Amino acid sequence: MEGTFAKYVSQKISKARWSPVSASSLQQPDIFATGSWDNEHNKISIWSIGDHDMEDEFEGDPQLLCEYKHDGDVLDLQFLDQHRIVTASSTGAVTIFRHHHDVQTISVSHCWTRAHSYPCDNAPCTGVVCSSPEIVSVGEDGRIIVYRADQEAVTRIIDNADSSTIHAATYLRTTEILTVNSIGQLKLWDFRQQSNVPSQILSLTGDRVPLHCVARHPNQQHIVATGGQDGMLCIWDVRQGNTPFSLMEAHSAEMWEIHFHPTNPDHLFSCSQDGSLLHWETASHSDMPSFLQGGRNNSVMSRSAVAPVGGNQSLISGWLSGDSSKGRLETTHMLPSQTLSVNSLDVLGQCLVCGTDGEAIFVNRQVPV
Repeated sequence: MEGTFAKYVSQKISKARWSPVSASSLQQPDIFATGSWDNEHNKISIWSIGDHDMEDEFEGDPQLLCEYKHDGDVLDLQFLDQHRIVTASSTGAVTIFRHHHDVQTISVSHCWTRAHSYPCDNAPCTGVVCSSPEIVSVGEDGRIIVYRADQEAVTRIIDNADSSTIHAATYLRTTEILTVNSIGQLKLWDFRQQSNVPSQILSLTGDRVPLHCVARHPNQQHIVATGGQDGMLCIWDVRQGNTPFSLMEAHSAEMWEIHFHPTNPDHLFSCSQDGSLLHWETASHSDMPSFLQGGRNNSVMSRSAVAPVGGNQSLISGWLSGDSSKGRLETTHMLPSQTLSVNSLDVLGQCLVCGTDGEAIFVNRQVPV
């Protein structure tokens, strides 16, 4: 894909995230963080893609700013704000790191060492989500834990939230999160309720395919996307029934992450164990951008039409448009041919970053959104 830079970093990358930028600044992101896994010594690293010397033959190449040893595999990584990063560890720990921009160093602000555990061992913490100052973690132990970044004590624990592994979570609203688990269920949790039971359960019908990732539409909180072990992309409307609205063939192996573009949610991105990273675009013909109306080059492949399995056909979002005459869904491969897993991706503005088991970070600063 034109505009994509590869940086080989001698470690398997499990997570990659852009540092947030001010919504009012209109600037493109230039700082991102990565976490590693399955290495002798894992670490979190801070990188810059800021403007380097134009004479530099590596112009556009990510430059390492600083790094810090991480105990266990980095199973998730999220920015709490521009200075603080929260990680989930295979040791069960949840850690807040601080990036000191002025001297380019990283320090530990706080660590909850055995947040997730079994009676006689640690349980991997599989995911964290942040809504500053609040942090929520989920784990292999089926536990949901709520923290505040400014407090050492845990705010709330839902001990038996799930009898299976919770793989990921996302905020729907400031008081609600949605979790996905290893038996194909989505569970909606309302933290205003004192009871430790979900307020809603949605599930895939038929085989209980593990779900690995979940993303919320940034403008319409009732629309969520999930991906899992079978590589299928599922679109859900949490207001309409308890099964997915549509199912689309996406990847040929496990889908690890999925993200709506934060400011242009007609664009969605997914990555997989099969070594691919896909850019999905949906738009009605009437408001389709000009670059789509005229078609694209041969790299665009229509993989499948949306196959609605229930719900209201009149909804505005292109992701819920079941009538193929009114909408189009196209996918573009964003990486050169890959053989090893693409574990993580993030997109902000026109910038995309992803990390792979091939010990490479890919950055594209010209994503057409």
